This record gives sequence, C-alpha cells and structure tokens, in this order.
Amino acid sequence: MFQNLTLSPSLNALRAFEAVARTGRVTLAADELHVTHSAVSRQVKALEQSLGVRLFEGPKHRLQLTAAGRELAPALSAAFDQIADAVRRVGEDGEDLHVAVNASISVKWLIPRLAAFQAAHPRIRLQLAELAPHAIAHRGAQAVVRIVPTSRLAEPNVTPFIRNALGPVMSPALAARIGPDPLRAPRLAAQTHPEGWPVWAELAGVELPPAPERPFAHVHFAMDAALAGLGAAILSWPLAAEEVQAGRLLAPLGFRRSGSAFAILTAPGAESRPLSRFRDWLVAEGAKTPPPP
Repeated sequence: MFQNLTLSPSLNALRAFEAVARTGRVTLAADELHVTHSAVSRQVKALEQSLGVRLFEGPKHRLQLTAAGRELAPALSAAFDQIADAVRRVGEDGEDLHVAVNASISVKWLIPRLAAFQAAHPRIRLQLAELAPHAIAHRGAQAVVRIVPTSRLAEPNVTPFIRNALGPVMSPALAARIGPDPLRAPRLAAQTHPEGWPVWAELAGVELPPAPERPFAHVHFAMDAALAGLGAAILSWPLAAEEVQAGRLLAPLGFRRSGSAFAILTAPGAESRPLSRFRDWLVAEGAKTPPPP
C-alpha cells in the first residue's frame, strides 16, 4: 500500500496523523498535542509526502480517512498506546488510573460522586482528562467514559452503566412565564451535542415549532443556563436526575429512552486492578439512578 519510502516518517508526523484520525478534527488533535492546528496540518502533509499516498480526503471541516489512512491509523494507535502504557508502568506503582471523560459527564455526574470512590479505594490515584466530544480513545488513558450507541454495548471492551434517556428541562420560573406549551421556550443548544433537540423530537414524535435558539459550548453550560431560567435544554436523564428530583428543574414532557447508554470503554491491553475497581464502582453507581419520568 505505502510506496516511495525514501525517508522514514518523523515521529511527530505519525503522532499528528494518529491524533487527527482518532479525534476526527485537526483542532482537537492540536489541543491534545499542545501545538497549533497549522503545525498539525503541516505534519500530516509531510507524512503524506513521505509515504507517497493520501491519508485524508474531503473538505477541511469534514476530513475522511482514505483506504491508506484506515490501514495506518489503528496500527499507530495501538503502538502509541503500548508506548504510553509502558512508560506509565515504569514510572508508577500500579495504583494510578488514567481515565478520559466527556466534559459534561465529568462535571455533572462523575466528579460529584468521586469522594465516595476515593473513600472506598484510597490507594487508587484517579487522574481525569477531558475526552474530545466525538473521540472514543485518548492518548495515555486506560479507559474513557462517554455516551455510546447501544449497538456497541456487546463489544468486549465496552461496559454500560446507565441506559440513557433524553428530555427537555427548564426552571420552574420559566415554566410559569411561558404557560402550558413548554416548546415555546427558547431552546438552549449545546454545540457538542447539536443533534439533541432533533433526536428528542423524533423519539417523542413531535414537530418542533419555531423558537429562538441560544447556543452554548457544552451540555453542562446549557444545563446551567436552564437552571438560570434562560431557556429549555435537552438533557440526558442521568445528568438531570438530581436537579429534577429536587425541583430545581422541571421536565414537563418527561424523558424518552434513547438508543444510547453511559459506558466505560477500556483501552486494549490496559486492564488492571484499579481499572477493574473503577469499572465495578461505575456500574454500582449507575444502578442507583432512578428510572426517568
């Protein structure tokens, strides 16, 4: 497949390509590697020139891997994972645990519960990193926590811990202002989950009427805006459960089961005692989540 190998590709070029292939975005790869996005683009282009093949195709905002890219990416990911794992094992005593988590799950669900995990497992030093919105792996992480489609739940490295449900929520004050039709409220839209409102509308079998829309960078920002009475947000039930039960948020149209679940995805070859303890704890915590209204 790969020809014209006059010079060995640089390690930086290989890292840049692997990061773009894994995260799906040049900007996300640049953030992970702590370089500019133009530097990542240059490294990928240099790798393509070195190999004599195209690795990506399509417009810059929607890059797709070519056949050569699909062949190279998983091999590089596995190799870099092995390097990260070897470095971690040499420098640690085996009780550190590195987990990458989607930001909103981390802020609104995981971190508020971590004191209980640390109390139960004081020797495990849990280190959290932010997982890019659409990434399913993170460099150096033994596992990632994110929402995954139910079609992936049978995979051996995927362990679900809460079945997901979606619903619109708003503050009691906003509900009182807008009257009996909650869909008239301004819509708070998370840029990391832009499909939230359309997916819920399809699940609920309703057509969304015209309404002003206010964008926010993350789901947890939209959730805080809903608590402040700025509009209605589509939230996953596990993130909203405590606020709804406490009456700080209302769910006038209830929640609808979606085709997804909160899950932990284990990196290849990363199994360890701390990871097993953390995974078991996630499943136990998830079992405490009450059913959605």
